[in-house]
Amino acid sequence: MSARTATLQRRTRETDITLTLDVDGSGQADVQTGIGFLDHMLTALTRHARFDLTLRCTGDLDVDGHHTSEDCALVLGEAMDQILGDRSGIHRFGFAYCPMDEALARVAVDLSGRPASVVDLGLRLELIDTTATENITHVFHSLAIAMRASLHVDCLRGENDHHRAEASVKACALALRTALATTGDDTIPSTKGVL
Repeated sequence: MSARTATLQRRTRETDITLTLDVDGSGQADVQTGIGFLDHMLTALTRHARFDLTLRCTGDLDVDGHHTSEDCALVLGEAMDQILGDRSGIHRFGFAYCPMDEALARVAVDLSGRPASVVDLGLRLELIDTTATENITHVFHSLAIAMRASLHVDCLRGENDHHRAEASVKACALALRTALATTGDDTIPSTKGVL
């Protein structure tokens, strides 16, 4: 099997991003977005999905964190979509539960080529540190759109918003790890013969 890696750059008036992703890595992350909580979430995703990720983003944080959060997720999703190609030889589906202290999250993913997302984190605060909690939800939506996947993220319980968000990211990582696992053949996992 060829290396499942991608390097992308995205420049807009709002963000300047470079990213290198290896989905068959060892969980090494080098992420600098200018948003501490986003760095923390992307590092957790990388670690538990066993990716290797280098990501640099300079964004218009003088406006707010929305563009940086959205565009980092879009570039990560685009890299995954590029790596997946015709999506042959993968398990395609993945699901996971992840507890973090009192919080419990469930994620199911289908690398179907059809973007859809349902995200219910149940976050109560407007901010976690300086990160607008609505941006955390938006990251999941943007990732699903760009990687062309169905992504369902539910935080089932938890009192602490940091724990709720982090459990959800880690469950997503574990689900992606399963869905991206190779099957040992080159068949496309669909009765249609194409994804």
